[in-house]
Amino acid sequence: MNLTCDNETDYPVDLERLTAEAVFLFGALQLHPDVELSITIISSEEMEALHMEWMDEPGATDILSFPMDELRPSNNPEPGMLGDIVMCPEYVLADTPRHGMELAQRLEFLLVHGVLHLIGYDHQTEVEYDEMFAKQDVLLDQWHAVSPSAGSVRG
Repeated sequence: MNLTCDNETDYPVDLERLTAEAVFLFGALQLHPDVELSITIISSEEMEALHMEWMDEPGATDILSFPMDELRPSNNPEPGMLGDIVMCPEYVLADTPRHGMELAQRLEFLLVHGVLHLIGYDHQTEVEYDEMFAKQDVLLDQWHAVSPSAGSVRG
């Protein structure tokens, strides 16, 4: 497994826990153990620039996912580049009242959300939304059952 998890900000982010969650997700989603994933915690300025460049939307956001090899869960998984995930704790903290989660909880939620995007899930239609968020809830429940310290609040 080639997994990098970096914090390029001054915000206190538990990179070990996010790394452990990513490892859990690889197994739970039946991804090949040699899949590559990069998780980077970035500033709101960097997020705003990426959001504009890739989504043509102004302002920062909480997370962006950049899929690479279009990998999918499988009983016969293939190695490859899953992709990159960037998260912005400054945006997440400003958005905390809306979600009722602390930073650590929200980042765990967002990591599941981002990985699901990397493997093809989306929420553009009501059906897609229902499917993605149901899968997300199951994965978060499973993660919190094996590693309960950050709580089990849902988005």
